Order: sequence, then C-alpha cells, then structure tokens
Amino acid sequence: MAVLEQSARSPNRTGATGLSLTSWVLFASCGSLAAAVMAAGWSAAAVTSVRIALAAVLLVPVVAVLRPRALRFGRGDIGLLLGYGLLGVAGVQLFFFVAVSRVPVGVAMVLVNVAPALVTLWVRVIRRTRLPGLGWLGLGLAVTGSTLVAEIWQGGHLDPLGIAAGLSSAICSAGYFLLGEHGASRHDSFGLTAAGLAIGAIVMIVVAPPWTLSSGLLTAPAVLGGLRVPVWLALLVLAVFGTVLPYLAGLRALRDLPSAMASVLAMVEPVVAAVLAWLLLGQTLGPAQLAGAAILLTGAVLVQLPGPEAAARMEKSPPTRLSGGNRNS
Repeated sequence: MAVLEQSARSPNRTGATGLSLTSWVLFASCGSLAAAVMAAGWSAAAVTSVRIALAAVLLVPVVAVLRPRALRFGRGDIGLLLGYGLLGVAGVQLFFFVAVSRVPVGVAMVLVNVAPALVTLWVRVIRRTRLPGLGWLGLGLAVTGSTLVAEIWQGGHLDPLGIAAGLSSAICSAGYFLLGEHGASRHDSFGLTAAGLAIGAIVMIVVAPPWTLSSGLLTAPAVLGGLRVPVWLALLVLAVFGTVLPYLAGLRALRDLPSAMASVLAMVEPVVAAVLAWLLLGQTLGPAQLAGAAILLTGAVLVQLPGPEAAARMEKSPPTRLSGGNRNS
C-alpha cells in the first residue's frame, strides 16, 4: 500500500512545488501593501482583522454555494479547525505585523523563517522520522541565505517585543504547515481554508473590532512608491491576492508535499520581497543579498532532491497520514 501511495503522490510533486511557490510569491507580493496601510495610520491588529474578515466574507459564501460538502466537518475536526484558524491564520499574520511595526522588515522575515527549522525538528523528534542528509544541508543553506537577503546585521537596536512577536509568528507558521498537512490529507482545501479564515476572522474581530475604526481610515491614501491608492482598495487586494489565493494554493500543495519541504520553500518569500522592493521602490540589492538569494534557492532545491524512498519517509506521519486514512472525505 505504501508503494501505491508513493507512486500516486510522486508525479504530483512538481505541481505541488509550483503551487507552494505561487503561494509564497503572493504572500511576499502583498507585504509592501500591508506596510503601506499601516503607514496610513492603521495598527497591526486592525490590518490583520480587516484583512482576514474581508477574506472570509469573500470566500465562505462562494464555497457554501459551489462546494457545500467541503464545509462538512465532524466533531473530531474541531481541534484541527481551531488550531488552523488560531495559529495558521490569525496568529501568524498578527504576530508578523506586530514584529514589522517594531523591528526592520528584514529582521522580522528572518525570525519568521525559523519556522522551517521548527517543522524539521518536529518531524525528526516527535514523528521520529529520519531526514536525509540533503534535507538538512538544504535547510541550513536556506536559513543562511535568508539571513543574508534580510541583512539582519543592519537592524541596529532590536526591540525585545518585536523579537518575541517574530518568534511567535514562526511558531504559528510551523503550526500552519503541520496542521495544514494534516488537514489537507483529509479535507477539501476550499472548505478548510474557508473554515480557517472564518475562525481567524472571529478571533481578530474580538481583538480589533473593525467597526471601531474611523471611516476616514478607509479612504486615507496608501502610498506605494509613486502610486497612491485608497486604503480600502489596498485591503481588498490584500484579502484576495494576499490571503485567499495564497492560502488555497499553499493548502492544496500540502496534499502532495511534506510539511518539511513546503516550509523550506516558504523561505523564498524574502527573496521575492527584496526583488519587488528593488523593482517597485528602487531599493537596490547589495552583493550580500544577491549571494544570499542564490544560496537560499540552492537550499530549497536540495531539499527537493532526496529520492522517492527518502521522500516517502518524510511523508510518513503516524498521527496524520497512517491512522484511519481519509475518514472524513
């Protein structure tokens, strides 16, 4: 049976890798938009609250009408849904925005990118899965390259609360990969994404009720380079292209991509963010950043290279893949 599962999943590895990369490119592309909204007077909690709530309002009705069966969950799924909504949706975004508001963006990205190491350690220690040598080498190169791209040494005096928020975001991000991998093997990605966004929206509405915001904040200009757009339009783009689409793509990828591999692919985000800052904002890439980008991408490729046997070992997860199969599908 393991051989059949391996043969069925292996051909999907390329497509899943493409979906995962698409997900993180979209997340990175919208980072500057969120920063522009906060520069217009919004708090990190308010941006997170409106962004997730708007995404839930847009996606949940569509899924309810077009794929109603995707929203059918059992009692045994309550923990998964709460964990995914709290950690993978609300927590990772809120803590990251708090970190960005207190430390340089590059430093915040490096802190969040501790997540792949946490996922790898979980797979090794908790699941007791032996990871291939190339996987560890790729992880090390990816962490090194991410640090170079972010130029963390230029952060100056770092705020302790900002550091704590960045590390908290990394923990939530690790939860996103592990819970997403578990959920993607049992549920429709549209249904799980819609449920996760709805739960995350409820949590964030309690933390930062959108109706308490001044109406003037919605029409205030968000400045991105030489472009000025109303904040409401920036939030709409964040909800669709920075939340709904990347969550759908990332969760679908986790059906065929082990969480340890998917988490390393997420480390291309600072590279994309740096390139976009260069193209859109005129922020040039230094030699160290270019070298870091090459090292990071090399690491991401190495993680994908282990053969079918090694990949199958990485995909084994007794609590999520081998116990009971897809009982709710």
